Amino acid sequence: MKLIIINGPNLNLLGKREPEIYGSETFEDFFRDLQLKYKDVELSYFQSNIEGELIDKLHEVGFDYDGIILNAAAYTHTSVAIGDAVKGIHTPVVELHISNTHAREEFRHKSFIAPAAKGVLFGFGLKGYELAIQSFL
Repeated sequence: MKLIIINGPNLNLLGKREPEIYGSETFEDFFRDLQLKYKDVELSYFQSNIEGELIDKLHEVGFDYDGIILNAAAYTHTSVAIGDAVKGIHTPVVELHISNTHAREEFRHKSFIAPAAKGVLFGFGLKGYELAIQSFL
């Protein structure tokens, strides 16, 4: 099974940014643990703060991977283009958010990705990535 985690803007700051919301572990450390735990899964990771790069990556992997775990971060609530990219590919996408977006500001309650996603996970912290992987197994 071939899965990719695609993280959007500011998620490169995990471990430093708002630890009360996002925790104190870096994503790179967490990702290494995921790879060790799911040795039978070809698991890759991509992060960008740039909307177009996220779209390019979705287009690149969206026809031959078995699954995409997408945390588009703030672009979830603003990017019609990322929502359209998810609609335009064949690979199933799980939308993921570390925090409970519905417990945050009103503008975070709307997702342009969710209507085209296989499912949505939010509010489980980094554990959500593991739950997303399990949804594909």
